[in-house]
Amino acid sequence: MATATRQEARLRPDRLLFYCRPGFEADLAAEVTERAGSLGWSGEAEAFSLAGCVDFRVDAAQPANELHRQLRLADLVFARQSLVGLPPLPLSREDRLTPIIEQVVASGWSFEAIRHETPDTNEGKALAGLIKALTRPLESLLKKRGALRRKAGGRWLHLFWRDGDRVQLGMSFPGNRSELPGGIRRLKFPQSAPSRSTLKLEEAWHEFVPRDAWSERLAEGMQAADLGAAPGGWTWQLVQRGMHVFAIDNGPMDEGLMATGLVEHLREDGFVWEPPYRLDWLVCDIVDKPARVTAMMERWLVRRWCREAVFNLKLPMKRRWETVSRCLSGLAEALDDAGIRATIRCRHLYHDREEVTVHVRLLD
Repeated sequence: MATATRQEARLRPDRLLFYCRPGFEADLAAEVTERAGSLGWSGEAEAFSLAGCVDFRVDAAQPANELHRQLRLADLVFARQSLVGLPPLPLSREDRLTPIIEQVVASGWSFEAIRHETPDTNEGKALAGLIKALTRPLESLLKKRGALRRKAGGRWLHLFWRDGDRVQLGMSFPGNRSELPGGIRRLKFPQSAPSRSTLKLEEAWHEFVPRDAWSERLAEGMQAADLGAAPGGWTWQLVQRGMHVFAIDNGPMDEGLMATGLVEHLREDGFVWEPPYRLDWLVCDIVDKPARVTAMMERWLVRRWCREAVFNLKLPMKRRWETVSRCLSGLAEALDDAGIRATIRCRHLYHDREEVTVHVRLLD
């Protein structure tokens, strides 16, 4: 009986598993630790450099799935995926399947689907052949054991392969996960766009604006401004939606964009330019210190010069979560002091690199 009790405790979900862009593990670990602490939870975050994941082991006696319910993926900046996790499994090359089956069955959970995932690295991509060979026999065995079935509350089983000899199992739940493989939204670059930065704004819209609201909130005839616009990657997205755009930049704009008749190019400093009237959208991808960009956004939003804004904050090499947290909290306080109700979200998107994307929507 004692042995069974110890095994049950070992297999009870006692951690959360998060995916992130490789290289940002320490930033995600700092964020999760701080946010969990603000919810009254303590734990230890384990982050391995370039592993593309963070393992947060919960100290409290409560099961980790309770923290998972409270810590929403949509509220996290650096996480691509959020799972309730089980302990990592070392695997033998002679028999990789048996330990996986045993851990799934011992957990007592059942699932409707299986997702095999790896870090977004060349080493991770090299595991594709192994994963393909294991997928069908694993599904068959799990079905026989009753762990993979049609109706299981929408739960998915995720197998995060760190390499061919190590895997970590995680569970995801509808409403608090990314539906995308690995939490990554891959978009096709439109050949007519002036620069690849256009994908940042397109991904931001997918992330922050519900698809069924695009016709209302990203509508033809809206007025927008793009600060730091040249050569026009973000302006291109606005024009594609039929918006009229003030493109603010001392640099040259793409000739094709200017030929649309929807762009007014003003060779001015984006930090000091003021719109002639209230706009529907403000977008900004200026390369400058995050505090300075946030202060500019604060001025726009407090003065209600736009209804919605998407802007990027370029990150320092170290203490990136601290920088982001300080900028977001300062912006939220400024809006609150001005009596302005707004939603603020921030995400490290797939098409971002050393920056994060912030979305603000005024509710008044």
